[in-house]
Amino acid sequence: MSKLDKLIKDVNVEWKTLGEVATIFGGLTGKSKADFENGNSKYVSYKNIFYNIEVDFEILDNVTVLSNENQHEVHYGDVLFTGSSEIAEESGMSSSVTTRFNEKVYLNSFSFGLRFNSDVEIVPEFSKYLFRSHFMRKEIAKTASGVTRFNVSKERFRKLQIPIPPLEIQQKIVAILDTFTELTAELTAELTAELTARKKQYNYYREKLLTFDENKVEWKSLGEVTEVNTGQKPSVIFEKPKCFDYINAGTTRSGYCEISNCQGDVVTTPSRGQGGIGFVGYQPNPFWLGPLCYIIKSLNQSILLNKFLFYYLQYDYNLILGLKKEGGVPAVNKSDLIKVLIPIPSLKEQERIVSILDKFDTLTTSISEGLPKEIALRKQQYEYYRNMLLTFPKP
Repeated sequence: MSKLDKLIKDVNVEWKTLGEVATIFGGLTGKSKADFENGNSKYVSYKNIFYNIEVDFEILDNVTVLSNENQHEVHYGDVLFTGSSEIAEESGMSSSVTTRFNEKVYLNSFSFGLRFNSDVEIVPEFSKYLFRSHFMRKEIAKTASGVTRFNVSKERFRKLQIPIPPLEIQQKIVAILDTFTELTAELTAELTAELTARKKQYNYYREKLLTFDENKVEWKSLGEVTEVNTGQKPSVIFEKPKCFDYINAGTTRSGYCEISNCQGDVVTTPSRGQGGIGFVGYQPNPFWLGPLCYIIKSLNQSILLNKFLFYYLQYDYNLILGLKKEGGVPAVNKSDLIKVLIPIPSLKEQERIVSILDKFDTLTTSISEGLPKEIALRKQQYEYYRNMLLTFPKP
């Protein structure tokens, strides 16, 4: 931290508006759908800009450009921006051209480019970090306006101020952030590989633990050992968090309620709907059960644990998915659901299985524990240092 503070402290930084130091050029014009089918030239797409901090020249798209057309070409050192988005915060996403190339490359028509004047010294690699920094993203978002779609105002965009530190400082910042980027990518790759390995391990043990010999364990239908019911629509559904989740036909909560109609420690599965049939959820806390969802609850937990029931139904996905009735809105009939057969091992064995699978589930899917949180923390750490290095005092 002390070294980073020393690097940016007392640096002679010029602040200039983009209109003073650069010109803006547009993307392709006068193109039809046919021009993008079998093109003779390359262009940078909207997605290439949006998802990459620097243009990926391995995924350029094709477009037909005739020799007599007056189209703007992309040059080394340019910074490309998306022109619009559905939300203001994602408008004007940037991608710098840090690769030198020989062929003609053009820009998507829904984007625009920024080209620095010849007397302005800005390292392309520095610009890729600068325009993705927190403070620049915040300022760029302010230049967008709209209702259903937000478009960047070029007039407001030109008035944005950027810091221009000496070249030596730019290069040092780039070296530090490149190292951070590389280390973060390596660590994220390692953690992701570890998470993938844990998931494979989890699936292996889950299959071992939940595969039963038909002749060595008692089998019962859901109708014999569980209560199966649907709920009703609440009088008020809230979008913002309230006391209780509203669980209806889907793989996630459908909203929130101030009161509940079901106790926790139960299994839920959608009764009808387009995307959720076959999904099995577990509700640990009291919630509101909707009309398009089944609750499956053990009649006697000294015989069948609800958590064991959840793991088994979740593991054998086709048990419920195979009951889906097509035609109109897909649905699962209660009369079919209660006929599903499940194994009933001893209570002690159920407790052992649940204990093992709970630990694996926490390690692989919990947002507050295990590897996913570690991956998120490493990304936050990188963003923190990036923003600190690019925050210069403004006169």
